[in-house]
Amino acid sequence: MKKTAFVLGNGRSRLNIDLARIKDFGKIYGCNALYREFEPDVLVAVDPQMIIEICETGYQLNHQVWTNTNSKFKKYQNLNFFKNPRGWSSGPTALYKACLDCNDEIYILGFDYHGIRNEMFNNVYADTNNYKTSHDTATYYGNWLRQTEMILTEYSYVNFYRVIDEKTKPVKEWDGMRNFQHITYDNLKNRLKGY
Repeated sequence: MKKTAFVLGNGRSRLNIDLARIKDFGKIYGCNALYREFEPDVLVAVDPQMIIEICETGYQLNHQVWTNTNSKFKKYQNLNFFKNPRGWSSGPTALYKACLDCNDEIYILGFDYHGIRNEMFNNVYADTNNYKTSHDTATYYGNWLRQTEMILTEYSYVNFYRVIDEKTKPVKEWDGMRNFQHITYDNLKNRLKGY
């Protein structure tokens, strides 16, 4: 049977989907501050300050949290550490974890890369602890793009679908990849029978 996963970045385009409703259709991998409002099956965070925030709430005691080893985390219990950390950002690392877990098809939501408005910081959690303000310039997305492309290439037997809305730019460089395509949120809802 086909294993389906949803990997959630925190770009604003993911606000187009009801996260609680997609939980019935596959395993959910999320990043960073997502835990503040939603409990994914797997939470990935690689920024030390973000991990400290998560651990100070005790979230990792009852939920699966993955990160890279760091001496700052010695006092925290029940964290999961990557055996072969790649040194990547949280979003691509969450995508990597979904591949390590042998999912056959992976829907990528909220990976907005280029941003969606006026090159300003495009994140659901802008203006909150451990994030830039909504008035800051966008974070350079080139590393996220490169890291994601490495995953698409390495896991060529997995089908990847990046879900975008009308404000989100497609990644034209990936158009020729046989295991990748862009779909809209309406396409996603149609694919999830009973959504």
